[in-house]
Amino acid sequence: MSLATQIMDEIKNAMRAKDTVALESLRAVKSALLLAQTETGAKEEISAEEEIKLLQRLVKQRKDSANIYTEQGRPDLAEPELLQAAVIEKFLPVQLSETEVEAVVAKIITDNGASGMAAMGKVMGLASAELAGKADGKTISTIVKKLLS
Repeated sequence: MSLATQIMDEIKNAMRAKDTVALESLRAVKSALLLAQTETGAKEEISAEEEIKLLQRLVKQRKDSANIYTEQGRPDLAEPELLQAAVIEKFLPVQLSETEVEAVVAKIITDNGASGMAAMGKVMGLASAELAGKADGKTISTIVKKLLS
């Protein structure tokens, strides 16, 4: 079942349950999917990798907004953002823990004989490709820096 179909089913369920937070989140995902699909001018659906990147971007936007609201002392605005992020995260693959990401990055470093910060770009490229959808870029970057320094 495609992501668009899953989203439509969940929108119907949220409407029946009168869950406004889920409904708002799902409509945002549906809108982003349609925009991504029409950007290319193609009628085909976007690839699974692009869907995952899109969902990760939406979750990151919500979490960043929540952090800003929290810093400004507005927990009333931060809470709905976090709830929306949780709804969207349900459609993402299970994220790896930091120790699992660290093990993958360590293996990449030893396999390629990378050492020092000069090799960070190469390691980041390989790690990002291998961990696509399973870990966010900030976590990968932090671990690569830690292991290379």
